[in-house]
Amino acid sequence: MTKSLCTFFFALATITTFSQNNFQGKATYMSKTSMDMSRFDKMPEQRKKKVMARFKNFPEKTYTLSFNKTTSSFKENVKLEGPGASVPSWSGSNGQGSIYKSITDKKMIEDVEQFSKRFLVIENMDQLQWEMGMETKKIGNYTCYKATMVKEDTNIDWGSIFSRRRNETKKDSIKTSENKPEKKMLTVTAWYAPQIPVSFGPDKYWGLPGLILELNAGRTTMLCTEVSINSDEVLEIEEPKKGKKVTRVEYIKIVKEKTAELKERFKNRRKGNNRRL
Repeated sequence: MTKSLCTFFFALATITTFSQNNFQGKATYMSKTSMDMSRFDKMPEQRKKKVMARFKNFPEKTYTLSFNKTTSSFKENVKLEGPGASVPSWSGSNGQGSIYKSITDKKMIEDVEQFSKRFLVIENMDQLQWEMGMETKKIGNYTCYKATMVKEDTNIDWGSIFSRRRNETKKDSIKTSENKPEKKMLTVTAWYAPQIPVSFGPDKYWGLPGLILELNAGRTTMLCTEVSINSDEVLEIEEPKKGKKVTRVEYIKIVKEKTAELKERFKNRRKGNNRRL
């Protein structure tokens, strides 16, 4: 039997052993995303330097994953910005939402606010196609095993949406969103700890025989900095209920169409200001 299979069955047995107990806890993750500066190559050099300076120290984010045997909730830890702080307003969940997972119901719900409206993006939790590796490394006090996969990237590329294109019109933008573009693939590497017998992880990832302590997906890295296991008090993990229920495809379409409207409105307003000058 290969080492990867031995690891899998050992972890599976560990999870089964713990399934009779009130196993629950919290994990803190630090997230860092590097910017794709290639999209600014055609930008005037002076303006490009300003953009690069703005995103050079793009703020790191921290998240808390609360979990028990069957459910989890992943939420950003929001910090109040000081006077004069400038943070892009198109940053996904804006710290107000969460990602809820239920292994029992095979359901994942992303609670997210966009354009002053709350959405519940509902997806079926189909088993992710992880490839179990033999490589290990230590993260804190835990021995972690490597798993990888390649999947379709369904995340919204906010930089691409807000980048200015010549001769772009609202009609063209909506037409593009309605077509079926070529799928963008994402390589994901996870490091999971069988010693923590839950099948959860940060963001939308799950399905390994142990808690994911490190995740690399494209230009984003999430690293667990603290784990707290507590079986004494009941940890409340509630399914989000408030918001418009949509599928992932419906949500992406809404965001693209609404963004196209805002860009067109901004362009018309700028033209009006130029006429007055």
